[in-house]
This record gives sequence, C-alpha cells and structure tokens, in this order.
Amino acid sequence: MGERPLAGVRVVELARILAGPWCGQLLADLGAEVVKIERPGAGDDTRGWGPPFVTGPDGGSLGAAYYHAANRGKTARAIDIATPDGQAAVRALVADADVVIENYKVGGLVKYGLDHASMAAVNPRLVTCSITGFGQDGPYAHRAGYDFIAQGIGGFMSINGEPDGEPQKAGIAYADIFTGVYSAVAILAALRRRDETGQGAHIDMALLDTQVAVLANQAMNWFVSGKAPGRAGNGHANLVPYQAFHASDGELIIAVGNDAQFRSLCRVLDIGLADDARFATNAARVTNRAALIPLLEAAIGGWRKADLAWNLEEAGIPAGPINSIAEAFADPQVRHRGMEIARDGIPGIASPIVIDGERMVSDRPSPALPTS
Repeated sequence: MGERPLAGVRVVELARILAGPWCGQLLADLGAEVVKIERPGAGDDTRGWGPPFVTGPDGGSLGAAYYHAANRGKTARAIDIATPDGQAAVRALVADADVVIENYKVGGLVKYGLDHASMAAVNPRLVTCSITGFGQDGPYAHRAGYDFIAQGIGGFMSINGEPDGEPQKAGIAYADIFTGVYSAVAILAALRRRDETGQGAHIDMALLDTQVAVLANQAMNWFVSGKAPGRAGNGHANLVPYQAFHASDGELIIAVGNDAQFRSLCRVLDIGLADDARFATNAARVTNRAALIPLLEAAIGGWRKADLAWNLEEAGIPAGPINSIAEAFADPQVRHRGMEIARDGIPGIASPIVIDGERMVSDRPSPALPTS
C-alpha cells in the first residue's frame, strides 16, 4: 500500500461521540497520524454504547460496535485534561501537530488553557476545528448539541416520513456524520492556505449549520415558491415517478429522471400514458402526481420485481431493490467494491474514497482502551 495523501499530517483529537471522531477517522483513512485523547478509565462515551459489543480473540469485550464505527486508524492516549499534568501532555502533543479536532462546549477549553488562542500561541501553524451543536456565537451557542435536536430544529424531520405520518429523524446520525465530513473538508482547505501563508486557523463547525446547509433543493424549493415542502415518503419533491412501487412479490425503486425514461417506462409496462398531456413532461407529472401514481401502481403490481428490474435495466431506466443492511453487504457490487473490511478481527466499513485505484482506508483498527 503506497503512501497516502495526508501522510505526515499530525492530528490531535479532543473529541468524542461521533462528529469529531468521524472527521478524525476520515483524516486517518487518508493517511494522517491521529492521536485520540480519551478520559482515563472509561474512554470515549461510545465505548459503552452497546450492545452489540465487539468480542476479541480471547472472548473479552473490545467495546461497543458504535465506537469502532468512527475510530479506525487512530492511536489513543488516556489523559485527564482537568489536571496540570494532563494539560501539559496535550500541549506537548500540540506543539508539533498540524490539526486539533475538539467538540467541547463553547469556551469549555479556555479554563484548561487548551482553547485555540492558547494553543496557537504555542504553535502558530495549528489548525483547530471546533465542532459544536450551534456554533461559536448566536443565541444557542452555549447549548449542548445533539444530532437529533439538529435534525429537528434544522428542518430535516419536517420533510422526512410518510405524508400522513409523524416527522421522522434519519436512521443514522445524519447531522453528526455530515458535520464530520464537512469538518474534514474545512481542515484540508485550512491546511492548504497554511501551506501558502504559514498561518493556522480556527474552524467553527456547527451541527445546526450543517443540517440547514444540506437541505439543498428542498430549501431552494421553499425560497423560490414560498411553499414549505412536506413529507413525501419515498417520493421526490421535483421528479415523478421517482419512488418505491409494490410489485407482486415486494418493493422496487423506480427512478425516472427525464421524459425519455418515462416514455421507456410506459413501453415496458405497456401502458399508453407517454403522450397523455398530463404526464408528457416532468413538470406535468409533478403537477399531476396524484393521478399518475395509481395508474403506475396498477401496472407494476402484476410484475415480479426481478423480472421488472431486468426489463427496466434493459430499457435504461434506473431501478433497484430496497435492501436490508445484510442484503446490502451481500450485493455483488458492494462486495466487488470491498466495502466490508476487517482489521485485526474487528469488522468495519470502508471509506468510499478511491484515489488512483486505491481505496483510502486505514490498515489499523480502532485503538484499544488506553491506560496511559
């Protein structure tokens, strides 16, 4: 395995739970040396967030699966930053580090002398990424930040779920993970600028900012129309038909992205709707969604999903099953791409980044609970 792009970059991670550790894991996968600072004794909170727990070769617990989802490729140190010795140990690590990732409450590190201003006095080239729930300023700045709260306040839950059901959060910690990814992008940008100017930076990342930012087309729909998007279940706000349908033996996703694909769908289903003025264009189909979908459902219901999927593929119409997680990892494409990995017997999920044919994933597992 060749040298990775971030080889030589040193990262100190003063973060726990998910957003900060996710960022640190991504940097580690790209080749950075990441030292995770954990509380003596218990370590990162997520080491106990089980079951399930990972079992070691000797039958002992290696911590919760949750912890191993976000800490691959790091080393760990047990340091009590509330003590003078602990603070000195962190400063020693920071003195020749490139990056610090921290997710303490706003101002929480000042009393330890480990805030950005204090650490930058030791190392002016340091890039510090502070991850909080609501950012470094504003009326909510001093509130504790949680993914679930960000999904709610940030508008995401209002567009997620069935039209006649309750608002729903995502099945993963959506705001946390996106914040971790955006944080890594911000860190790389700050390092790029530092290479040119010699000066470090303080990055202010917030779960709520990120959640609002990724509302994407749904927020733009509201800006332009003045109408708040609602929950559409498996439907799409701007494309029709683009949803799951019931075949005779299960559900199948059909994702029609243009008018030519809709005409092809009508040919496959042998229904004469392609020239119907109500459905001939995507704009018309969005407007007349309520009339079109029952007609498609009636035609699709007589097909077996595998047969229909094959015919749709032959016609160039995107389609696919709704897999369980087990089925997803058994999928031949997922298996071919090597998305399931193991490091020292600990299972894991590979990074999606491939550069010059090499997948950017650390060859080391998450660190054991540190004792020093």
